[in-house]
Amino acid sequence: MRSFIHRTLKTSTFRLSTITTIPLSLSLSNSNPPVRSMNSGGGRIFQLKLDPLTGNSEWVVIDEEDQGLSPQQQPMLATTSYLDMLNDSRRNRAFRQAIDKSITKPCHVLDIGAGTGLLSMMVARAIDPSKSTIYSTSEGAVTACESYLPMVKLMRKVLRLNGMERKVRVINKRSDELEIGVDISKRADILVSEILDSELLGEGLIPTLQHAHDKLLVENPQTVPYRATTYGQLVESKYLWKLHDLHNNEVQALDDIHLVPTTKETILCVKSQQLAMHCDALQDEIKLLSEPFKIFEFDFWRRPESRGESKLFIKAINDGTVHAVVSWWILQLDREGTLFYSTGPKWIRLEGLGSGDWCDHWKQCVYFVPGKGLSVSKDEELPLHAIHTDISISYEFEIQAFRREVELHDFAQEDQLILPPERVAVYGDSNWRCSMLEAVKKALKGRVCPLCLVPDDSVFLTIALANLCETSHVISLFPGLREKGAKYLRAVASENGYSMDRIEVLDNGKDNLTMGDTHQKKVELLVGEPYYYGNDGMLPWQNLRFWKERTMLDPVLSKDALIMPCKGILKACAMSLPDLWRSRRCLQLIEGFDHSVVNATLGGCGDLPPPQESPWLPFFIWQCGENKGLSKIFAVMEFDLSKPISPCFGKTQVEFTETGICHGFAVWIDWVMDTNNSILISAGPDQRYWKQGVKLLAEPVTVGIHGSSTGSISAEIEASFNPSSGELDFEYVFT
Repeated sequence: MRSFIHRTLKTSTFRLSTITTIPLSLSLSNSNPPVRSMNSGGGRIFQLKLDPLTGNSEWVVIDEEDQGLSPQQQPMLATTSYLDMLNDSRRNRAFRQAIDKSITKPCHVLDIGAGTGLLSMMVARAIDPSKSTIYSTSEGAVTACESYLPMVKLMRKVLRLNGMERKVRVINKRSDELEIGVDISKRADILVSEILDSELLGEGLIPTLQHAHDKLLVENPQTVPYRATTYGQLVESKYLWKLHDLHNNEVQALDDIHLVPTTKETILCVKSQQLAMHCDALQDEIKLLSEPFKIFEFDFWRRPESRGESKLFIKAINDGTVHAVVSWWILQLDREGTLFYSTGPKWIRLEGLGSGDWCDHWKQCVYFVPGKGLSVSKDEELPLHAIHTDISISYEFEIQAFRREVELHDFAQEDQLILPPERVAVYGDSNWRCSMLEAVKKALKGRVCPLCLVPDDSVFLTIALANLCETSHVISLFPGLREKGAKYLRAVASENGYSMDRIEVLDNGKDNLTMGDTHQKKVELLVGEPYYYGNDGMLPWQNLRFWKERTMLDPVLSKDALIMPCKGILKACAMSLPDLWRSRRCLQLIEGFDHSVVNATLGGCGDLPPPQESPWLPFFIWQCGENKGLSKIFAVMEFDLSKPISPCFGKTQVEFTETGICHGFAVWIDWVMDTNNSILISAGPDQRYWKQGVKLLAEPVTVGIHGSSTGSISAEIEASFNPSSGELDFEYVFT
């Protein structure tokens, strides 16, 4: 008998908007959304919340006295890595074992960046297994320091649920705000903390430890973890090269657009820092050019230095081109060196350090070697200079000829336009450029002195419009790039055959443009990719901001104005995503502590009481561990961008083409760039430079092909888009 399962999925631009958050300790976490918050004192914070369809923002007020989190506040945590981290059983077990081993008698323990209070509860249980002591006793005390108020409120719920509210003292402050005699009675004997990002240092580990050793800890304290060691490996990877070397990839495109002209190779570039990514997804296409090598060692039990250097000689094990340094770290959790945790890629096999399940909260890091990379021969020794500051690690090859070439093409940092690696790769992709330029040429055909408007942050289309039509006038809004975009356009004008009297970058501070802004002339071409700077963590349909803006710009558009893209097609695929589902599943007991109370707030999947459901989340599907499409790609609905924004509805039946376990749906938008429907830009899972929206099911469903004796063989999909709220409703029935 066929199974019958029905669910309704809903997402809202307000329930799933970008929420800025406070860091766990002193600095920002790379895994969490960007921070913009204000603390007014008295247990109240203001957090900036962005509506991605309009680009407008509002302040959300959170009071410590409020009981729980409001529906508007809950998504602040659902899009963070907390749930994934708490589902990392290997991490949880290692910390629990180290804590049990380190705490053998009553003592004062400080937990910095306490999160849900898991480590604090482990400490309290180790100090007093009978659960009779409270935190105010002089013999044993547990202080949990957490700066993020929404997480503090969640922690109090977890502590109450586990009968630990009187055993753990919770302080809602940054650790550098704690004072002996005010917040805590005396210096702590033991420090327990997990303020690590994929790079190790990005969450402020060094300044946090420095302040703790100076002000909060006894001399020679015990710490969990005890030590962290970073490792690296030289690799060749065409994909990693494309993520940063726009100049040499652009040369291969053979068109007349020069985003990075000769002698200005770094005027548009990626940020010079490590990029966190799942390198296991590249395992089959990476060429290893060295053995793993040790870089830095950081002892938690003593005060670290803000800056350090390591000069290494790395022997090449293959001929090739070094495109990047892949790095990871290994935690030693106990003093004796028996408990470890590694973030290394799966191709690294170390005894006693199994790779464990896929997880998203800690990845490997990639540091790009400038330009085309560094050519090496087998057995050649390469001098590598590694430098760490208090928040980052960087690398430099000390080969004179290579350094001279890099310095020759370096550009003044204040004049650089910094874009994300995936956007740089898109701009260097020959196929993408060819499609975009063909669409622009079609749009310009037959038009004389057209007024063109670019409402998004596309520097490529702005330059293309000016380059391909010598009589065009281009207005760019650049809502994210702003003056940086205008400065960049001026810097590359001569190499692209236009003068700045033909391009304007308007201040986007107002909601609507008037005929005064367009010099009393109607806009003939409205052109976008669409791409909005700073919105890289957004869900695919939130790029329908272009449609919203097209509607607001309607008064300045000519009657026959051409809109590009002219259509968006919402597409989807049923997916098997066992690793991602496992990392986002609802929590129950974690090392003996009940965390079920956090599931709705952290966006868990499975075991949620209706009408609660897991949120849509943006992921690079190809980096989500094991993944497989179970159906053909199907269109859900279409958005006619040539007309003002309006409600949309779609209904379709999809048959499964593979047997397996369905964990959810991947959703994205394909953009139709021309009115003939011949030029399509896809952002699907096969296109590795775009994230897809992922909706995980409440429970996995067994599916099969037609004629299968078990499992569902098809699914009926209904979806609707509400332009006033930005909500996407997505209903499905498995049959």
